[in-house]
Amino acid sequence: MTQSILITGGAGFIGSHVVRRFLKKYPEYQIVNLDKLTYAGNLENLSDIDKMPNYTFERGDITDNVFLAGLFFKYNFSGIIHLAAESHVDRSISDPDAFIKTNIEGTVALLNAAKKHWNNDYEGKRFYHISTDEVYGSLGIEGLFTEETSYDPKSPYSASKASSDHLVRAYGHTYGMPIVISNCSNNYGGNQFPEKLIPLSINNIKTNKPIPIYGKGENVRDWLYVEDHADAIDLIFHEGKNAETYNIGGNNEWSNIELIHKLCEVMDRKLNRPKGDSAKLITFVKDRAGHDLRYAIDSSKLQRELGWKPSLDFEKGIELTVDWYLANEAWMNRIISGEYEKYYETQYQKR
Repeated sequence: MTQSILITGGAGFIGSHVVRRFLKKYPEYQIVNLDKLTYAGNLENLSDIDKMPNYTFERGDITDNVFLAGLFFKYNFSGIIHLAAESHVDRSISDPDAFIKTNIEGTVALLNAAKKHWNNDYEGKRFYHISTDEVYGSLGIEGLFTEETSYDPKSPYSASKASSDHLVRAYGHTYGMPIVISNCSNNYGGNQFPEKLIPLSINNIKTNKPIPIYGKGENVRDWLYVEDHADAIDLIFHEGKNAETYNIGGNNEWSNIELIHKLCEVMDRKLNRPKGDSAKLITFVKDRAGHDLRYAIDSSKLQRELGWKPSLDFEKGIELTVDWYLANEAWMNRIISGEYEKYYETQYQKR
């Protein structure tokens, strides 16, 4: 093996796509997936590749300093791709402490473990921290977030991610650690935990349940297909410049209500329902506290310097996403029932 790479949060939505990509594209790398397997971590997301010889799963907590020290000693990581995070804004409003613990303290614990293990020998090393566009706050009807946009987080989630971004940069500046950061827009695609808007809406349409929309559905997001994000992460990890930040966006701005109407249209066609039938399920609910109006990413730096660009427009991406969830109904049912939590016990505890 030429490198040993630690991917944190690799059993989650984005993380599982990154793990799969690295395993298949770089068979000479040893890929270690570290995940605590909280509610959003699901090893079924990787059931197709978990027997590959260059893959290892480790269950653990990124805030556990002793555990991390042992992990670095065992695998001698040359690279860290840090995706593990609490990420749902609604949960951060009701339980901000969990976000401070994981997103801030966990990131510092990882930085400290890497710093101590590498012991100032940074040749061939990289600490890559994946963040969010929400650290920039909220846009009006015009403008885009660039890498130079001032931070203005509005929720406990985005504030915790902003803090972790600052700490990663501080370790790079103060200790000379080879760090890189990316901030991405909203991701969508297969394997996403169904508390998020698109998989929640797909499942509710399929089961004829109300589709909850905050406020009037006027909030705008830039949607990035998860495979395009994994491609960008791959590129930044290997070719990005140390101490740089790269914004990753899909160039797909949709208001929530427009998105849901598009989703209803696709679902009506896929389920052979009369046109407009699914849209009857749309239900407006009380708006989220402090709900940011609009996010939109300018990813021209990434496109210009590293040659990346999104491969799909939203119409094509949403077709693929709907097809995935309709073809993986059993996966969704296990998530909703909580049965997915048994996968670890059946697949790993007996080994």
